[in-house]
Amino acid sequence: MTALSAKPLFRAISGQGSTVKEPLPLLPDAPVRTRPRVEVRREHDFYPTGQPEAIRGLLARDGDAIRACGSVWEPACGDGALVREIRDFGLPCIATDLIDRGCPDSDQADFFECDCARAPAVITNPPFNLINARDGHGRWLRHTLDMPGWRYLALLLSWDWPAARANGLGALLDQRPFSYCYLMRWKLDFTGEGSPPQRNAWFVWDRDYEGSEPAFRFMDRADGEALRQEVLI
Repeated sequence: MTALSAKPLFRAISGQGSTVKEPLPLLPDAPVRTRPRVEVRREHDFYPTGQPEAIRGLLARDGDAIRACGSVWEPACGDGALVREIRDFGLPCIATDLIDRGCPDSDQADFFECDCARAPAVITNPPFNLINARDGHGRWLRHTLDMPGWRYLALLLSWDWPAARANGLGALLDQRPFSYCYLMRWKLDFTGEGSPPQRNAWFVWDRDYEGSEPAFRFMDRADGEALRQEVLI
């Protein structure tokens, strides 16, 4: 029996006597890596609350407390998405904004030049670039909390907004936390483009709240629909 030589195997492993192949060209339709797309925010951070279920849900849950205030101020009224629902609920609603966007019976006013709340209840979807930690350093919230004249404050914000600790926002929320929040179990489409990326919540400061820690509550889309049926009746 003839013994096998190990030399051919050694040549194959070492590359001796073999032809060096050129690297294969990239496929013409191969995916190309690109940098993540940078989001371009709208001017004045205007993202209207087009879906009425958000404010209807709040009125359904906190309607008694809001009615007890007597009237509402919407200081970032935009096109009146929240204002219309509040007025349909039977409450007077003072509407102001920096820019006139067609909200009925509204006035142009710079929120930061308002020294006193124009109604005991303040309900709004504030410009996120003025209340977040990165851009606004919590400026909108700080001005509101320092403003006299209100008993009830509800802000519609992204669910993870209070988790930021940068630029003084975290310290402000530690010192003056919200009373409770309503986490929405559906997503609001602020752009009308579908597939909203985030979840939202109502964060509420109630001067009559007796709890020592912020409370957590859920809100369902059906809450707002139930309120709508009551209004129609």
